[in-house]
Amino acid sequence: MTRATRRAVLTLVVGLAGAAPAWADLVYFANGRTMSVKASRIEGESLVLTLRGGGEASFERGLVARIEPDEIPYPEPLEEGVDISTRLESGVTGRPSSLSLSRYEPIIQRMSAVHGVDPVLIRAMIQVESAYQPRARSPKGAVGLMQVMPATGRQYGITNLWDPASNIEAGTTHLRSLLDRLPLSLALAAYNAGESAVLRFSGIPPYPETRTYVSRILKLVGH
Repeated sequence: MTRATRRAVLTLVVGLAGAAPAWADLVYFANGRTMSVKASRIEGESLVLTLRGGGEASFERGLVARIEPDEIPYPEPLEEGVDISTRLESGVTGRPSSLSLSRYEPIIQRMSAVHGVDPVLIRAMIQVESAYQPRARSPKGAVGLMQVMPATGRQYGITNLWDPASNIEAGTTHLRSLLDRLPLSLALAAYNAGESAVLRFSGIPPYPETRTYVSRILKLVGH
């Protein structure tokens, strides 16, 4: 192998190491949510997921419908991993690490000040919506930390919903709009199920997912 060839091979290897895509698992929950994880394993009655940002989350096996290979690779982060364990669903143990919280706290505080939304509420919604996973996505197309639909983002002139700052801005802006018209519990229900569903049922829709969603967030914010 010539010196030039060795240099080319070395450059290729280093380049691949810097942004190697990771093929992993896509977890489908019984309520329709999905989560892309590095790996999964069964421990007794629990399913333990190795999270992309670092750390693990433990679920009751009954909460998971199925697990399939994730066909979309994500580049592994070059910086230190972030533990984003939290209660995504009932039965999940763990909470976001201080590193995970501190990463997004400046954005949360800024959006709180701009839109007049309690930062505690924003944190609770991120915890319930995505477990602090910026790459979270739902089968219906909601993405990112606050699980914003692309159409909702466009409504506020925001398109790059995979960017954490843009996602939190879109989610908080939408939440503020709902809070301007509805009391907190109904605003949360509208965020989850759509404002039309809240109006149709004249209250929180009788959807188990929505009722659980509202209850969990209200509990996290101390209501």
